[in-house]
Amino acid sequence: MTAISNEKIPNNVNLSEDKKLQRALEQWQPNFINWWNEMGPEGFQSRNVYLRTAISTDVEGWAHYDFVRMPEYRWGIFLADAVPDRKIGFGDVIGQPVWQDVPGEHRNTLRRLIVTQGDTEPASVEQQRMLGHSCPSLYDMRNLFQVNVEEGRHLWAMVYLLQRFFGRDGREEAEGLLERRSGNQDKPRILGAFNEPCEDWLSFMMFTMFTDRDGKYQLLALAESGFDPLSRTTRFMLTEEAHHMFVGETGIGRIVQRTSALMKEAKNEDVRTLGGIDLATIQKYLNLWYSLSLDLFGSEISTNAASFFASGLKGRAKEEKFADHVAMEGVYPMDVPKPGSGEMQREEVPLRSAMNEVLRDGYVDDCQRGVDRWNKVLRDAGHAHELKLPSRRFHRQQGIFSGMHFDTNGNRLTAEQWAAKRDAFLPSAADRAYVKSLQGKAIVEPGKMANWIAPPPRGVNAKPVEFEYVRTDGQGQA
Repeated sequence: MTAISNEKIPNNVNLSEDKKLQRALEQWQPNFINWWNEMGPEGFQSRNVYLRTAISTDVEGWAHYDFVRMPEYRWGIFLADAVPDRKIGFGDVIGQPVWQDVPGEHRNTLRRLIVTQGDTEPASVEQQRMLGHSCPSLYDMRNLFQVNVEEGRHLWAMVYLLQRFFGRDGREEAEGLLERRSGNQDKPRILGAFNEPCEDWLSFMMFTMFTDRDGKYQLLALAESGFDPLSRTTRFMLTEEAHHMFVGETGIGRIVQRTSALMKEAKNEDVRTLGGIDLATIQKYLNLWYSLSLDLFGSEISTNAASFFASGLKGRAKEEKFADHVAMEGVYPMDVPKPGSGEMQREEVPLRSAMNEVLRDGYVDDCQRGVDRWNKVLRDAGHAHELKLPSRRFHRQQGIFSGMHFDTNGNRLTAEQWAAKRDAFLPSAADRAYVKSLQGKAIVEPGKMANWIAPPPRGVNAKPVEFEYVRTDGQGQA
């Protein structure tokens, strides 16, 4: 059994004094390392990688850079600084002091929220474990591994809450987080998007753009929680989540930039002849990962969401910007399918029951800002083509549109029409095979980029793009 210490696990939760928590984590840590070695980045566990490690919550400590082998990464446990005299800011319990321990009546619900969030963290590592073998550059490989180790740290953050506040049930849930596997038919991950294959870099960058952005909004909602340890944990996680979205948004931006240049060279949009990723394929991957990520918010009309809000467990992102923090009288106008016919009709849904949709609104607007930046790259290069977010109704597996078929503009399709047009909307087997064919071999020469992606404008932590971010010689000196 590995001894847990403040040196091995940087923390601000008084770990050195909490012997019961130490014992629980000492039992869990070997299983975590076994999971990491089995399901973490395949083939790169012994490599020295230039990684950012959080060693404290202050400005100097939360982003400490150095070379480290990933199994030796210091997965810390951090809570954002406490807000003095913090009060619950919404729901039926508005104005009451936040809880420092789990209220008995909310024990099961809070545990479920934490487990669901926690399950996404190892799932994404599992989805991405083979991508190092096809990276477009050492810069991108390093970013992949940074995302991976931070997802591991976020798992530690959720496990800390389970182990510290939920007793035996929490310990069992912590083990369950290591037992499920992404895409496994017998023990799949809890949420659908985290069972989707992520086998190429276009998928990875769409995942970090759209799916990690869902994570941002879930964390923002949990940061409002009346359970203060959960709020403080997620507030610190948000500082790291920003990098994941940066990887996705700038990664797709660099692909679009390179595709734009190849379009000029080819004098048309068929850049496959030049080894590029055409805009039609980029759009299909966008449609897939955006629609999968929309599902993660849950149903548009949800009694669970209403209960979470009423009880002070999960609020709206940046709750302070709303005028009505009780939301008892408000309504949310929404187009919903008529029972039986499937035609759309306008309904005024009680606002509390529409909280998932309110959260999704902020997410959609945020995604659109990213797509607008990609389109600016195309516009600045003189191209009229634009990438677009599909309708919220498109390709939904959760919520009021589940089981129905729509095109990307939100128009209803029959099952036969959908089957005929599916490959025009979503990546076909041929599209996936083509994208993977471009990524058959990792580009590991420092500074060199694969043909289908443009170089970044700058490197990591003031290092040049040509820096050897992943050591191939076993050495770890800058």
